[in-house]
Order: sequence, then C-alpha cells, then structure tokens
Amino acid sequence: MLTIALNKGTRILGKCLPLLAAAGIEPAEDLGATRKLVVPSKCGAARLVIMRGDDVPTFVEYGAADIGIVGKDTLLETNATDYYERLDLGVARCNLMTAGEPNATPPVGPLRVATKFAKTAVAFFAERGQQVSIIKLSGALELAPQLGLADQIVDIVETGATLKANGLVPLEVVTEISTRVIVNRVAMKTSHAEIEPLLGRLRAAVSARAANAVEAS
Repeated sequence: MLTIALNKGTRILGKCLPLLAAAGIEPAEDLGATRKLVVPSKCGAARLVIMRGDDVPTFVEYGAADIGIVGKDTLLETNATDYYERLDLGVARCNLMTAGEPNATPPVGPLRVATKFAKTAVAFFAERGQQVSIIKLSGALELAPQLGLADQIVDIVETGATLKANGLVPLEVVTEISTRVIVNRVAMKTSHAEIEPLLGRLRAAVSARAANAVEAS
C-alpha cells in the first residue's frame, strides 16, 4: 500500500483530489467531513495522509510517505532534499511576487523585505545584486509596508485583490507556483511497479484536464 501525503490546505487539496480520482485513487471517506488524518483509498492500493503543506517534504524525505503532493513554494523553502520532483499537476497556479506601495520612494540603504518565503526571497534579490534585509513574518504581510516595518513584501499573489485592498501593488514576479508530485528516492526503487503506473495515470489526468479546459474556452 502506497502512502500519499497531501497538503490539507483547501487551495491545493480541492484541486488535487479530482486528479487523484481520475488516476484511480479516491478516499474511502469524505476528507472534508472526517477528522481522521489517515484515510485509505477505496481501491485499497493507497492511504492518504492529510497534513500541513510544510510537513509534506519532510515525510517524503524520511520515507514516512512514498509520495507527496505539495506546492512549489513549499519545495523552494524546505530544507528537505532527498526526494524526486516527478510531476507538475498544473493546479493551484499563482505567482510568488514582490509588492509594495505605489510610487514609493526608494530607501536609503538595504531594501527591507517582509516575507514568509525568506529562502526564495534572498535568492531572488541576490541574483539582482540588490542588498536586502529580510524580515520573517508568518502572515498578514500586507501590514508591513503600511506600518513602516518593510519597504516591500514577497508573497503569493493569485488575483491581486488582497494587495489592492491594502494599498499595495504587485511589482515583480519572483517565480511561478503550481502543485507538484514528489517521490521518496528509496520508494521509487522499492515500489517502482506501483509508483510509476500511478504517475502515468496522473500525467494522463493532467493532460485530459488541460484538453477539456481548451475545449471549454
């Protein structure tokens, strides 16, 4: 039985479950109704483990989960490395962006940047040769420029509505984000006969979804 770690966030989970179902993996219980964190699949070939997105790479790295489904933003920030990134599901798409107040005066000295994506932000500004001071926050990033804590923020942007409501504007795209499938390195060898066909079915489900979207448009 394969163990599949899923990000419990509704933005990702709700869009991944239909793809898993198309690949033959459906939870035996309604994940929105049950309090269980481990739910078997109807087919009996897998069990689904629901957890915080930040924990998915760790569970996969240490082999507690064979497969993980998680956002690329999480993978960019994690210290876990012992896994293969095998598939882009193409769902929960958004951009990681810099944002700030419109027409803000450039600061004297290093740019102060508030973010919960510190690792990614440091790499982004380093590539531009720009000196920055990173201020690590867990949420409510939009408050930082308003209250003078930071000059800019780096955050996930989907529609830009939250930025606009808080007097900020998107500036630069740091990277594009979507949901990825990662696989434990050892499991890829020991359970290859189960994992590779599942990845193939998921790949087919992603292609079918994309084709349907084109037809609908």
